[in-house]
Amino acid sequence: MDRFRKARRAALTESAHRRRSVASLARRAVGGRPRVRLASVTAQAIRANSILPARREDIELHTADGLTLVGELALPADRDPEATLVCLHPLPTHGGMMDSHVFRKAAWRLPALAGMAVLRFNTRGTSSVRGTSEGAFDNGKGERHDVAAAIEHAEFADLPRIWLLAWSFGTDLALMHGCDPGVEGAILLSPPLRHAQPSHLATWAESGKPVVALVPEFDDYLRPAEARERFAAIPQAEVVGVPGAKHLWVGDAETALDEVVKRVAPAAFPLPRTWDGPMEHGDASPYADRTVAAFSDLPVPGEE
Repeated sequence: MDRFRKARRAALTESAHRRRSVASLARRAVGGRPRVRLASVTAQAIRANSILPARREDIELHTADGLTLVGELALPADRDPEATLVCLHPLPTHGGMMDSHVFRKAAWRLPALAGMAVLRFNTRGTSSVRGTSEGAFDNGKGERHDVAAAIEHAEFADLPRIWLLAWSFGTDLALMHGCDPGVEGAILLSPPLRHAQPSHLATWAESGKPVVALVPEFDDYLRPAEARERFAAIPQAEVVGVPGAKHLWVGDAETALDEVVKRVAPAAFPLPRTWDGPMEHGDASPYADRTVAAFSDLPVPGEE
């Protein structure tokens, strides 16, 4: 066992011990800004910045090539998780990060609403309010180590039923590097299929693992009809066209999360739109320069 793998094992063992000792709801600020807690027995609407109860822990991932990546693990507040989502974010050169809005909402809602663990992290060279991961963007090549480190963290933490939840660039990472024995399946949001090759699709096909592609009707890069043709290489793949949606899922995050829960935790489907327990509000202002405006009118980078 090389020294990096030993370091990862030690860090993960310590992390799991700390997490098991948590007996109450973790109350961590978002980006150093305190949350505003609202406690009420009256059902409240779940809004874009609503944060529901969970045990939240900052984590570090240690890659085989010696980098430290920053992330967060969110667990149900009062029970063991029933399933796990490992999130692979959109293109960091276009503003993608672990806090991209669909993943942020998944971490803020799904532990409470669906009993899921949600693991988010910044790939190499990517920054968010959580911090900056070491290394530099490698156009999907070196990121194979990042994907492996995230899956390994989930395995060593004894998290159950690991699914990859990938978005845009992250879907190529999932297809290229995510067909791991410890992974149950993959859900792909807005897959552009730019970097994944036929050999990668063949690997998933041979595995028999479920692959669900959620393809917006008005996606900028790959729309439902073409997606069905290209994903035909994976016989078990399910391509779901989402009417009215676009690549960035603005206004359609709830639809995406419903589709995720329908496959991974069907007993929790459909997700409720109200909550009658404690609720906090996240401060989204740190993302002002990383919103959809950061993606608009930008070309997809070519092969490097």
